Formats: sequence, structure tokens, C-alpha cells
Amino acid sequence: MNSDENRNEQVEELNEAADAAAEEMQAEGEVQQEEVSELDALKEQLQDSQEQMLRLQAEMQNVRRRAEMDVQKAHKFALEKFVKELLPVADSLEKAVESTEGQEAAGELVASIRQGVEMTLSLFVSSLKKFNVEPLNPVGEPFDPQQHEAMSMVPAPDAEPNSVVAVVQKGYLLNGRVVRPAMVMVAKAQDAPKIDEQA
Repeated sequence: MNSDENRNEQVEELNEAADAAAEEMQAEGEVQQEEVSELDALKEQLQDSQEQMLRLQAEMQNVRRRAEMDVQKAHKFALEKFVKELLPVADSLEKAVESTEGQEAAGELVASIRQGVEMTLSLFVSSLKKFNVEPLNPVGEPFDPQQHEAMSMVPAPDAEPNSVVAVVQKGYLLNGRVVRPAMVMVAKAQDAPKIDEQA
């Protein structure tokens, strides 16, 4: 019986060793599982950080591009207020030239004044052109509410309906952008219904 007891003890020891080995393996498996889940969490965190960095880089590029465009616009249209203040001078010089038309009989003094005003106007207009300021004189063109301001509609049988037949005041563009719209008279269609102005 001694050998049976000895065998039982050995079996018990083997069972205990197997249980201990199983527990140890289970503990190692749990540790490995924890390490794997921790590794997955770190990978996810890394991916989130990389995506956030890419978004920030794209946003910074957009901010830089917007800032560059704002600076370009500021350079391009910095003269707008100044040009608006100068336009009445051009209008006055044009009116002075117009007022001396047909006054050839008035004498040499009027002719020399007219010539001086024409030269001054020419110099002024060329100076404006150097800074990309161009007059807008749309006679015969279709009415464009972006560039023209309609003062009235007049019957004009020889003109296309809704086309500009006369310019009351020239408009001006600065680098292609309207500084002052042209004040115009627009051709009315022949068969346009009469508007009841009393209403």
C-alpha cells in the first residue's frame, strides 16, 4: 500500500503541478490579453493623433491661403477710397471741356482755357490708368445692374430694349471691380405696358 500511497502522492503532486501550470498559463494569457488590448488602444490613440495632425495641417494651409488672398486684395483695392474722392475731379474737368464746346466764336481765351483743361483731363485720366482705374462708358451695351445704375427708361426706337442709350455720369472700375457704377438711361421696349405712376 505504500507504493499506492506513493503513487497517489505523485498523482496529487502532478495534478497540483498541472493546476499550477494551468493557472500560470491562464495568468500569462490574461497578461498577454491585457497587453494586446493596451497595444490596440495605443494604436487607436496614435491613429487619432495622426488624423488630428493632418486636419490641423490642412487648416493651417487654408488659413495661410486666406491670409495671402486678403493681403493681395488689400494691395489691389487699397486705393479704392482715394479713387472715389478723385472721381469728382475727373467729372468736373469733363464738364469744363463740355461747357466750352461750340464756343469757338467766343475767342482765343476760351480756346486756350479749353485746351488747358483738355490737357489736364488727359493727364489725370492717364494717371488713373497707371493705377488700373478705368472709365466705364457703356453706351450701346446691354444694361448690367452690377455695373450700371438706371436713372430712367426712355423710348428709343432705334436701340435694343434694355440697352444703355445715354450715360449721365461715367462709372469707374478699379482692377475690374466697380468703384462707382455708371448712371445711365435705358431704352424702353416699344410694346412695354404703361406703368400707372399714380398708384
